[in-house]
Amino acid sequence: MKYQRRQKAIILLADGSIFYGKAVGNKQGTAFGEVCFNTGMTGYQEIFTDPSYYGQLMVTTNAHIGNYGTNVDEIESDSIKIAGLICKNFSYDYSRDAADQSLEDFLNVNDLFAISDVDTRALVSYIRDHGAMNAVITTEVDDIEQLKKQLADVPSMNGLELASKVSTKEPYYFGDENASYKISALDIGIKKNILRNLAKRDAYIKVFPYNATFEDLQSFNPDGYFLSNGPGDPEPLVEAQALAKEIIERNLPLFGICLGHQVIALANGVSTYKMHNGHRGINHPIKNLKTGKGEITSQNHGFAVNREEAESHPDLKITHIHLNDNTVAGLEMKSKNCFSVQYHPEASPGPHDSSYLFDQFIENIKIK
Repeated sequence: MKYQRRQKAIILLADGSIFYGKAVGNKQGTAFGEVCFNTGMTGYQEIFTDPSYYGQLMVTTNAHIGNYGTNVDEIESDSIKIAGLICKNFSYDYSRDAADQSLEDFLNVNDLFAISDVDTRALVSYIRDHGAMNAVITTEVDDIEQLKKQLADVPSMNGLELASKVSTKEPYYFGDENASYKISALDIGIKKNILRNLAKRDAYIKVFPYNATFEDLQSFNPDGYFLSNGPGDPEPLVEAQALAKEIIERNLPLFGICLGHQVIALANGVSTYKMHNGHRGINHPIKNLKTGKGEITSQNHGFAVNREEAESHPDLKITHIHLNDNTVAGLEMKSKNCFSVQYHPEASPGPHDSSYLFDQFIENIKIK
C-alpha cells in the first residue's frame, strides 16, 4: 500500500445512512452529488469523463479500480465529469504498457476527490433497494449534523437541467470537411466517440451548443441532424424539444441517443420519468423488436420514456426494449425520418452489436 496513513472518510446518504472508507491518496475533501453505481468491469476512464455522469457520485461495483491506469485517447470529454468516486480497492500502481499515467495522477490533475476501502457490495445493495439519492463523500467526519444540513440543500436530479453545464460554449467542427455527408449535432453532453463513429462513416459534423435554434443548425446546410446524450432531467430542455419538433415537422433525418432519445419523446408529447436506480453498465440486454435479435449494450441514464404513452402514440413505434425491466430502449416515427435509442451504440461492449445504428442514420440521410 502506497499510503499507510490515509484519512478516514464517510459516505452520508440523504436518508441519514452512513458507509465508511478512506480517502484515496493523501487528499482531504468533500464532494456532493447523486450517488449511483456502474456495473462495468472495465472502462472506468470513459465513465469518469462521460458528460452524462455530470454531478453524480460514482460507485464502481468492480472490486479493483485503477489497475490498468489511464490513456489520453480513452476520454469522452475534456475533463472528468463525475462529482466524486467511491470504490473498494484502489490500485495506485498499474500494469498496462499503453497507459500514460496512474489513475491517482489522473484524478489529481482533474482535482477529483475519491474514497476507497468501502464495502461497495453493501452500498450498492442499499442503493438498489432504496433508490438513487443525493449523498456526500468527505473526510470531514466529525460534524455529521452540519453535513446533513449541507446535503439537504443539494438539488434533486429530478427537474435538474444540467446540459448547459457540459455543452460546448461555441460551435466547432469534427471530421473531414470533404466528407460526403454533413451533420448538425446538438451538444447536450456529447461523447467524443459518437463523433468518431459519425466521422468514420464519411460525415463532417458541426457541433452546436445546447440552446442552439433550428436556424443555427440549419445554417450548416446539413444532410442530417443529431441529438446527443447528456446529464440531468430532459424535461427542462424546452429549447432542445422545440428544436426537435421543428426538425420532425420538416421531416428531416434525425437521430437521438440517450438524452436525445428522451428529448425526441418529449417533442412528441410522450412524458419521461426518473427511474428508481437507472441503468448504468456495459452488459445491459436489449431486444431489437424489428429483427428479434438481442444486443449487449452500454447504458447510462437515470430517466426513461413512458412506455404506455409511447405505445398509444399514433406515430411512434417502440423498436427496442430493455430485457431486464421492459423499459423503452428505442423509438422510431412511422411517418417521419426520425429514430432514437436509449443506450450508447458508440461504446460497443457487445463489441459491435449496436454499431448498425450509425449505419442506419447514414442510410436515412441517403433516402431523405
